[in-house]
Amino acid sequence: MNLARHIALIDELCFRPFPAQHGPSDVGFSGPGHHVAVLETGDRPDLDPADRAVTVDQFEKDRDAVYELLASRWGDTDPYNLRTVQLRTEREDIPEPWGWLSHHAGVAWLWEVRGTGRWVAVALADQDPSGSVELLAVVTETAPP
Repeated sequence: MNLARHIALIDELCFRPFPAQHGPSDVGFSGPGHHVAVLETGDRPDLDPADRAVTVDQFEKDRDAVYELLASRWGDTDPYNLRTVQLRTEREDIPEPWGWLSHHAGVAWLWEVRGTGRWVAVALADQDPSGSVELLAVVTETAPP
């Protein structure tokens, strides 16, 4: 993991303009009002459960390292329960990127970045057992639901 590179990317995304249309970006994908950056990704989605658990454990440690650095800057925060958001998607329109994120990650750490009008979320996308494990950073102008 390159912690300095991850933090620099998050900082840059706090000021990068949002595109008018959804599509891929140089760091993941973006759309109106949000950027999603893949900070790290597991090598293969077809890992056996034991290898996947090791990958998830390592990515959780990496996520926690990113959290510690951002918390020292923007303050401590409690985990935001994305499972509740996912349940709400069945009954109501949840704005993006929160609806998408709730289907990929169970929790996120959130900060409202003063002076930018943006929110930053750091999450581990590990909800799909057949998909890759990914450490994500989300920057959006949409407050969490």
